[in-house]
Parts: sequence; structure tokens; C-alpha cells
Amino acid sequence: MEKQLTKAEEQLMQVLWDLEAASVKEIIEQLPKPKPAYNTVSTIIRILETKNFVGHKAKGRGHIYFPIIKKTDYSNQSLQKLVDGYFEGSFKSMVSFFVKKNDVDINELETILESINDKKTEK
Repeated sequence: MEKQLTKAEEQLMQVLWDLEAASVKEIIEQLPKPKPAYNTVSTIIRILETKNFVGHKAKGRGHIYFPIIKKTDYSNQSLQKLVDGYFEGSFKSMVSFFVKKNDVDINELETILESINDKKTEK
């Protein structure tokens, strides 16, 4: 999966990841106001199908759509692209940047380190 999503595509994927399966109408219900037109959402969903992010199954005269790509897989790819593109592939540089720019407090850093250490001991 090398494809990146547009902002609109990602917004619809977030809804589908949350709902796990939904019709276009159900997706629209979850979107913030102003609600996009049915045809707009339907078109974006079809684009997501061509990108192999979404699949569908027939239900009556309509379709139920579901994510093919897991949210964690897409998140990992997006994060890696961010690290490679802006931090020369260095996760350490990215974390350092966010700590400096976002004024992360010591408790948050300790929580992050604990989480990292927990993951290391699981392997």
C-alpha cells in the first residue's frame, strides 16, 4: 500500500474504520455539518475502491462498504512517510521536534518512554 489519501478520502476512511461497515447514507450521518451531497460521498467511496482501500457487498438495491486496509497499517505508512520526508528517516529527530515545538511535559515523556519500553519487552 503506497497510495496516499486526500483529505476527503481520509475523512471517509476514518468513518468506515469506526463503523467497520456502512452504507453511503450511514457514512454521511457520521460526517460533520455541512453534510456533503450523497453523490459526492458515493464518488469518493468508488475512488477508494479503485485504490483498494474499500470493498463492498450488495445489500438490497444498495451497497455496504467496508475498509480493506486496516487503520493501523495506513497510520504506520503515513507516519513513516512523514519521518522519511521531513526528518530524514530519523524517528528520534521527529520526537525531538515534537517535544520542542509542543512543550511536552515530563509526565508525558515518561508515559511515552514506558510505552516504548513495554513494547520492547513484548518482543
